[in-house]
Amino acid sequence: MILKPDELRSLVELTHQSPHTLLGMHRLGDGSGLVVRALLPDAATVEILPTHEKDKPSFALKRLHEGGLFEGVTRKAGEVYAYDLRITNHAGQTRQTRDAYSFLPTLSEADLYLFGKGDERRIYDKLGAKLRVIDGLHGTSFAVWAPNARRVSVVGDFNQWDGRVHALRLLGASGVWEIFIPGVGEGAHYKFEVFDANGSIRLKTDPYGSFFETAPKNAAIVWDTQKFAWTDAAWLERRRGYDPLRTPMSAYEVHLGSWQKKSASESWNYRDLAAPLVEYVTRMGFTHVEFMPVAEHAYYPSWGYQVTGFYAPTSRYGTPDQFQYLVNALHEAGIGVIIDWVPAHFPRDDWALARFDGTALYEHEDPRKGSHQDWGTLIFNFGRLEVSNFLVANALYWCERFHIDGLRVDAVASMLYLDYSRKEGEWVPNQYGGRENLEAIEFLKKFNHLSHTEHPGVVTIAEESTAWPLVTRPPAAGGLGFSLKWNMGWMHDTLGYFKREPVHRKYHQHELTFAMLYHHNENFVLPLSHDEVVHGKASLLGRMPGDEWQQFANLRTLIGYQWLFPGKKLLFMGGEIGQRAEWNENGQLDWAALKQGPFHVGLQTFVSDLNRLYNAAAALWQADYDHAGFFWINCNDRENSVLSFIRQTADGAQKIAVILNLTPVPREHYRVGLPVGGKWREVLNSDATLYGGSNLGNLGGVTAESIPLHNQSHSAEFLLPPLSVIAFQAE
Repeated sequence: MILKPDELRSLVELTHQSPHTLLGMHRLGDGSGLVVRALLPDAATVEILPTHEKDKPSFALKRLHEGGLFEGVTRKAGEVYAYDLRITNHAGQTRQTRDAYSFLPTLSEADLYLFGKGDERRIYDKLGAKLRVIDGLHGTSFAVWAPNARRVSVVGDFNQWDGRVHALRLLGASGVWEIFIPGVGEGAHYKFEVFDANGSIRLKTDPYGSFFETAPKNAAIVWDTQKFAWTDAAWLERRRGYDPLRTPMSAYEVHLGSWQKKSASESWNYRDLAAPLVEYVTRMGFTHVEFMPVAEHAYYPSWGYQVTGFYAPTSRYGTPDQFQYLVNALHEAGIGVIIDWVPAHFPRDDWALARFDGTALYEHEDPRKGSHQDWGTLIFNFGRLEVSNFLVANALYWCERFHIDGLRVDAVASMLYLDYSRKEGEWVPNQYGGRENLEAIEFLKKFNHLSHTEHPGVVTIAEESTAWPLVTRPPAAGGLGFSLKWNMGWMHDTLGYFKREPVHRKYHQHELTFAMLYHHNENFVLPLSHDEVVHGKASLLGRMPGDEWQQFANLRTLIGYQWLFPGKKLLFMGGEIGQRAEWNENGQLDWAALKQGPFHVGLQTFVSDLNRLYNAAAALWQADYDHAGFFWINCNDRENSVLSFIRQTADGAQKIAVILNLTPVPREHYRVGLPVGGKWREVLNSDATLYGGSNLGNLGGVTAESIPLHNQSHSAEFLLPPLSVIAFQAE
């Protein structure tokens, strides 16, 4: 036996951190020959066969230990050569394979150096399970970051889930463990068996796994996310020149499992969903689809906001290829794709990221920094470079591999503040004694910078509910670097106003006008999202006061106001058809309501026509964030609850006047100031019969007279329909 007793013990007890130095083929210390070792618990006999050079010797290995450790020596060759193992088990069955311990590391020193610095932007090509061809041999490399583990093995259906068979080697001080296993192909199921820092053995899923078993199972699946044949090159080329601030954006927010079902108990898969979703979004005129989180999540009622597989589209709706098909189909139809991205926190499932190597690796050790009290989840340690790298590369991965056009970042406020939802004494100040999370701030700046520079035209959107300054300003100017920010204040004030009985609205007109006082501080999106139709808040329709007619008139006016007010738009599915019930992730939208009288289909038609107007009229989006793009005509008629304003292009060439009558009282001969004379053509009337209204209007338009009013040079008399929004374009 060449092997020393302590070396033998470290192999059979699985405590050696670099088994490749002992297993596989090595030159003898005196240069007199070669030694080969293999740890094969199920083997009865093992023979070495040369792979390429037939003049190299074949020879048998001898069993050194009942745990399956074999060793053999040949004096007939001095240089290491490629070889196969011929393995016969105790049942007499024989198989032949290359030795996993005969290959060099698949990660270079440069890879490990950049990862340690937090700058390996394509780390998803290095860690996890990667299909490779090495020396003409197809197989899979496995690599995982677990710096405090005592041992890591990969177990799977290719080795009977036996942690003794494929122990990984630790690559220097990087904390990365690695092995290449020949013959393991796409579809193989695997986990990492981690002998952790506390001496416990844990089965962990792959943090970089690109496909997983359907919950509640959680094994990762070897998958090639680069084989899909994309046909959206023209879309991506146009996107490179995309300026989100000066183009239309109306996003339809979708939960994939409950938009429309294949049957009462079965959701569509990504591929089957593509045709109906593309047809519907195209017909409705939305420019974008925004998917609630698509990354793998074990707990379905979390709606995807508790992610267990950050690099994997959830297998609930199919394979990564099928998700790519869905994105490709949307792009071919001219529809952008935004996904919710959740870097703020992760769940405590002991088989996922939590205490991955027995220590607080991805999270903080101190619960005052590492635990989300509201959600029962764990907070990423943004100051650890490898963790920051994991997340930044993840954002780039969705843009690179899945051609995503935008990332809406969830719960940004919880990342920015160390005292978020905490009482005094429950949080740890930063190094300067403040409550700002300095590491998270730097992470967000880096994420935004790289997302925009690596993938020009991709938008990043912050769900940020506080008055944190400069969220949508470049990092070079002291900002966080987001493209856009959800205007939670507008949402709260507007919904608060519309739920009031019209008789009381005159006392609350400021709730509709206040948003313009801070509008130019950020680049805002106006959201009516899933968060507003759950947890007892009622549906949008259910919040509207009055009888059925008034409820639908109010909802048409609300959505019309949202679309005509400055800022990009987001509407959660179901809002466009006036769904009566709150959203339920286990059901589907109430499509049957479209056959129940004129109001539901009228609202749907209204939203479709509203999108057509919005997309065609540059005045409604080209100067969303310019001071010249908006001004009030009259926002002070509280007694009548009437508001009027102008939307226009930056050069003033196109002008649209918008008037809201927010009571159920028609107002005849209501004079409104206008900036230019001549014909103003009616381009929108939410009270049209087509939409379920009472069909009051202005016979297609008005003519502005030289009668100054409301600080405007001209004015015209209007008939204001009840509970309506009307719009007129200057000709």
